[in-house]
Amino acid sequence: MPTTELTPTQEFIELEHQYGAHNYHPLDVVIDRAEGVWVYDVEGRRYLDCLAAYSAVNQGHCHPRILQTLIEQAHKVTLTSRAFRNDQLPLFYKELHDLTGFDLALPMNSGAEAVETAVKAARKWGYKVKGIPNDKAEIIVCANNFHGRTVTIVSFSSDQQYRYGFGPFTPGFKIIPYGDAGALREAITPNTCAFLVEPIQGEAGIIIPPAGYLKEASAICREHRVLLMCDEIQSGLGRTGELFAYMHEGIRPDVLIVGKALSGGFYPVSAVLASKEVLGVFNPGDHGSTFGGNPLASAVARTALRVLIEEEMVRNSAVLGRYFLGRLQTLRSADVKEVRGKGLWIGIELHSPARPYCEALKKEGLLCKETHDHVIRIAPPLTITREEIDWAFERIRKVIETR
Repeated sequence: MPTTELTPTQEFIELEHQYGAHNYHPLDVVIDRAEGVWVYDVEGRRYLDCLAAYSAVNQGHCHPRILQTLIEQAHKVTLTSRAFRNDQLPLFYKELHDLTGFDLALPMNSGAEAVETAVKAARKWGYKVKGIPNDKAEIIVCANNFHGRTVTIVSFSSDQQYRYGFGPFTPGFKIIPYGDAGALREAITPNTCAFLVEPIQGEAGIIIPPAGYLKEASAICREHRVLLMCDEIQSGLGRTGELFAYMHEGIRPDVLIVGKALSGGFYPVSAVLASKEVLGVFNPGDHGSTFGGNPLASAVARTALRVLIEEEMVRNSAVLGRYFLGRLQTLRSADVKEVRGKGLWIGIELHSPARPYCEALKKEGLLCKETHDHVIRIAPPLTITREEIDWAFERIRKVIETR
């Protein structure tokens, strides 16, 4: 009996299935190159990327200026550890300060590491500055949050799949409903050191809180001397049409957590930004990372930030985000429950599972990913054009309105 020859795509999928842990359920497309908003699979098919690596490639795939920086710095020095100083980290610190206004930065690698860093900083601030009794500090978080995958972070997740099989969990967290400022006020005690919140909940399905929520939450935190910590790992760096999503409410958090697009997708870079009062609680030896703040990461992040600003990608997100949202809100299907978004971060919520729609869109040359089962997330690189949006919309309309 003749053996059926596998396609290149099937061969790669078989290898991944055989030798890799099965902790993801990706669409069956095998990408081998990318440029701008477009990616290409191993068989030469082209797709418009409407996920942007969960907002890590806001600047577009393989941005030439960031790539050039990566190459040049890799020829010089990539890693020194923080045991020694390097000539890129101080410049990265200065440029982060000049861009955001925060006094200090603490660089890490992944977003989850940055969240862990913020949690440690908030607790230590609670003990050293606010005067909370030792080991009694509480941090308030929101239901349906997504801040990462470490044991401590899943300890305050309300998603049971993220928690199942990973206990015992880290204590010291209190979960309240998202978007409910009254619940925040009621949850605060003398031992509360911080409120950790996503200005828009991405993994939950692009959930946008009521207007004025962050402003009221900020005032409540100030009133009770509680740190407002905004996780902008996905929502920040232009994704919502402002540099950071908290800016839509005209507030300023005490702690800002950033990552993903901080390197334009070239390298894991994250950071916690805060005042001297907050990050000043760390002394040598309290916290660290072998790779955090390395010269390659710092150089890449510096260029990624300049590209974002100089090429007006934040403005593009605001203008074309409104355009894309407006077009998507014209979709006519009994299965569409709601279309919502801010900037180039849009969720199409369905009554039925979103996965089959994402698989159908792949066949049309558009890559999206479902989140929380019933939401199609639309988040292309911020370099997308109006013409590319029109191209994408026609395929989305075809798939949604004809199913």
